[in-house]
Amino acid sequence: QVQLVESGGGLVQPGGSLRLSCTASGTIFRLLHMGWYRRAPGKQRDLVAYIGNGGATNYADFVKGRFTISRDNAKNTMCLQMNSLKPDDTAVYYCNADLLPMQVLRGTGKTWGQGTQVTVSS
Repeated sequence: QVQLVESGGGLVQPGGSLRLSCTASGTIFRLLHMGWYRRAPGKQRDLVAYIGNGGATNYADFVKGRFTISRDNAKNTMCLQMNSLKPDDTAVYYCNADLLPMQVLRGTGKTWGQGTQVTVSS
């Protein structure tokens, strides 16, 4: 059973940066397809970025050029570097993982983290 733990959220001013991490337990991390999702108050959950077990990436249009997803299989960790943050980026960010890529891309991956709050405000 894989467990995911997010960290790195917080309060940042517009234009600032944050780095989120998602650490997985277990020994199958290298096989997992993973993604970052976010849910803002009163809004639906949106895919932010995806990274496959081979390193292929995909980004939502609203973060392209600002966010970078990466993974370190040796550390069982996936990261999301967020630059040029905007107030609209305020949300709870969740990591999601599954052995099947389409499950993550659809937001139906088997395992979710507990979420980490990101607040962008002056």
